[in-house]
Amino acid sequence: MSGRIFQSVIVQMKDATKRVLGVVDSDGVVIACNELSLIGTKLGQVSGVLAENADQVALFKGKTVKSLGGWDGSLDYTVFVEGEDAEAKCICVLAAIAFNEAKTYYEEKYDKSAFIKNIISDNILPGDIYVRAKELHFNMDVSRAVFLIRQTDRTDVSVLEIVQTMFPERQKDFVISVNETDVVLIKEVTEDVETEELRNIASKIENAVNSELLVKTVIGIGSVARHLRMLAERYKEAQVAIEVGKVFDTEKTIISYDSLGIGRIIYQLPTTLCEMFLSEVFRKNPIESLDNETLYTIKKFFENNLNVSETSRKLFVHRNTLVYRLEKIKKLTGLDLREFDHAIVFKVAMMVSKYLNSQGISR
Repeated sequence: MSGRIFQSVIVQMKDATKRVLGVVDSDGVVIACNELSLIGTKLGQVSGVLAENADQVALFKGKTVKSLGGWDGSLDYTVFVEGEDAEAKCICVLAAIAFNEAKTYYEEKYDKSAFIKNIISDNILPGDIYVRAKELHFNMDVSRAVFLIRQTDRTDVSVLEIVQTMFPERQKDFVISVNETDVVLIKEVTEDVETEELRNIASKIENAVNSELLVKTVIGIGSVARHLRMLAERYKEAQVAIEVGKVFDTEKTIISYDSLGIGRIIYQLPTTLCEMFLSEVFRKNPIESLDNETLYTIKKFFENNLNVSETSRKLFVHRNTLVYRLEKIKKLTGLDLREFDHAIVFKVAMMVSKYLNSQGISR
């Protein structure tokens, strides 16, 4: 398809110049030219002369050459014009502009990855999704999962390439670079796919990126999209999963939107409402009055499902010592964590406090 698009531009330019004008691929093979007999012949490896100045024109075997961007980032094309004089340079630059414009138009209209990127970026009207999908012969009702891979400690452009290599089926799985830190994988999945299976996929991505590039990542997983028009919403879910995870699950590197629980609700509450809630719950003493040892005891108590015996065993303390600590918490806060309702209120309050701290709000 690339050769046909380039050739159509050359045909439109045939009356503008008598110079031989064409395009070669990364192997130096002519794929489009106004001298038809040259199509399919090998011009030579021009990439060497363009390596250091990819944005500039260069001279190669009596021709002026200039690089073009790849159609999918994996192939590079080069425009060439016969001659090494100023006129050849001018024609080469103008031709490169025309070819790049044609390439952009092609990608926007016919490239599936660009179409998917427009959907998740909300750059396409909902009514146009159906029309464009039909043009691209896109199956709209296939189940798809959205993975947002965010680089945390440092960034490396090779992350995109690694994920593309892991999911090479370009007609079903789409790997898109969103910005400097974020790469999105839209993967076709079965209708009955389980959350654990999606987490395994994310784990493989995390391990590959970390082992090959030593880049740490956090991966957000949105709910499964049952229709193409749901991808934008699922992408936002993956973003929310990462943001909520930063607050409530700081140790996790893979966060699924479906498993966020109450943290998702707290994250969407106004901070003024959160502050009001804390002041009502902790009328006697603020939550900050609890020392680190007490907070650690509470954390373990929750982890062991409010079981006093099991918690004391895990803390390596006598059961009576734990009961004493719980009584102390009750005296300070007015909440008895051995009672289920009180435990729920305290758990939510701790999460609300954590959320306010993440927003830089001191109480």
